[in-house]
Amino acid sequence: MKSKIKLSVILKSVLLSVFLLASSVGNAQDTKLQGIFIYSFTRYVQWPDEFNQGDFVITIIGDSPMVAELQSLAEKKKVDGRAIKLVKANSVAEIKKCNILFLPDTQSHLLASALSHVTDWPTLVVTQQEGLGKKGSCINFITKEGNLAFEMNMAAIAKHQLKVFAELTRRAIVI
Repeated sequence: MKSKIKLSVILKSVLLSVFLLASSVGNAQDTKLQGIFIYSFTRYVQWPDEFNQGDFVITIIGDSPMVAELQSLAEKKKVDGRAIKLVKANSVAEIKKCNILFLPDTQSHLLASALSHVTDWPTLVVTQQEGLGKKGSCINFITKEGNLAFEMNMAAIAKHQLKVFAELTRRAIVI
């Protein structure tokens, strides 16, 4: 009887480990894809002229695996010949003018104050939690039918003085 219980416990532990490993691989893949999407957005969004000078700045609030992913892209890529500068902010108060502001899901509770902070800037606000597109994020990553997708809030984009090329809106879930 004890050996059956031990075997059951071991089997459950192994299954849990496999599930957690699969989840972390899935999350790592999603992070990589989201990083590629964020870089791709730079080709389909037009910022006002005053935001097209100097480094192209992407700010991330808090800790996120996205920091490493975007840093890797920033080392290899440019945006219209401009270097990509990645800035990590620990709070909304630390956000300076940037082209893209990324709020990872762990920082989603800061969306309202972040939007208030960047309200007059042409900043593409990108989030990754269900429902944030409708709450004012410009672009929000979601999972649809098991696949990574993104919502685009056209009113938020217009409010931030940004223009989006039709090709991007065709690929988005426009809200």
